[in-house]
Amino acid sequence: MIGLEKDGGLWTVTIDRQDRANSLTAGMLADLADIFEAAQEARCVILTGRGRVFSAGADLEEAHAGLATSAVWERLSTAVATLPGLSVAALNGTLAGGATGMVLACDLRLAVPSANFFYPVMKNGFLPQPSDPVRMSALIGPAKTKLILMGGQKITAQEALSYGLIDRIVDPEDLIDTAHGICAATLAARPDIATGIKALCR
Repeated sequence: MIGLEKDGGLWTVTIDRQDRANSLTAGMLADLADIFEAAQEARCVILTGRGRVFSAGADLEEAHAGLATSAVWERLSTAVATLPGLSVAALNGTLAGGATGMVLACDLRLAVPSANFFYPVMKNGFLPQPSDPVRMSALIGPAKTKLILMGGQKITAQEALSYGLIDRIVDPEDLIDTAHGICAATLAARPDIATGIKALCR
């Protein structure tokens, strides 16, 4: 359910559980964390999904059985955030719930026009993972973070772009090519220069 393609220094990680809106099980999260922890050698990593939804967040049955408060979410987002290479989330559709954490931890976020963004953690009776509000606030500010997390608002791709939650809206047929194009300069650069620039941007 988690695909990995390696093309030299470019890794592409794909969530593929389309029959369940790419909702994440404990096993899938562990696989994602393993991949991103191993991706220290990658120059660029693209994170995407198959189908019309990027991810609906946690599998609901597993969420209520304990997955919603599992440490694996923080393990995954930390692995993404600490990559020395460039990370690009190519959101093929809606992003919801706990899946937001790994996307916030990426360096760049692209989304298709039909994508919506919401994080109904309060409605479902859980706290967000600790790093998620911090990273979201760094991107869009505390007020808009509260609008999403406490106001329960679902925002459109255009709103997400205006907030700074995503960096570009891209037509679906161009999504992966656009991500590749963004990665091209980093892949062509000297590795120490590319990682040095990323370190300076933190």
